Amino acid sequence: MAATAVRYLRSVGAATVAEPVEALPRPDLRAVGDDERLPVDPGEFRRVLGHFATGVTVITALDDTTGQPAGFACQSFSSLSLDPPLVAFMVARTSTTWPRIARAGAFCVNVLGADQGELCRGFAVSGADKFAGVAYDAAPASGAPRLAGVPAWIDCTIHAVHTGGDHLIVVGRVDALGATDTTESTESTDQGRPLLFHQGQFKQLADPPPSPAAPS
Repeated sequence: MAATAVRYLRSVGAATVAEPVEALPRPDLRAVGDDERLPVDPGEFRRVLGHFATGVTVITALDDTTGQPAGFACQSFSSLSLDPPLVAFMVARTSTTWPRIARAGAFCVNVLGADQGELCRGFAVSGADKFAGVAYDAAPASGAPRLAGVPAWIDCTIHAVHTGGDHLIVVGRVDALGATDTTESTESTDQGRPLLFHQGQFKQLADPPPSPAAPS
């Protein structure tokens, strides 16, 4: 699915330059009063929404302040618009990585493959050196880390940031992108397959059933 979106967006992507985006302030937190009740139980919300399978990405940027790479694992990524070419992802307003990406004003979406579950776990840990031992090069437009071996990548400039409850909705304008062409690959059949997340676990697409043998 991600590779298909990449192919559509590739034909209309154009370079664009934007000023760095300021990170929005973290929300004020307060205790819930005894007379207040959430309309939906958070645990039930997570359980039900967990039935919706998603792909998995790592959003990366090059921190302009420190010159160091920044990144976090993200399942809430989606293509948004074909003309202009836009994508979007959601990030918690309490994220400590988001302000570094906001300062950079640009980011790279790394779509993870079926064999990159451990890579995802590394980027899901807060406070660790997420790039230790991780191979990457510079994405062509933003210079953000483009992780080695990913089936697809999308290099973006931050186009807009909107509030959405306890998350931010980040819209990126696509400047460059690419995907593995599995139709010409002679490597493992896992190449190009997406890493999926469903009901709290990583999943993979199953092999299609074998075609019935032609009658002799």
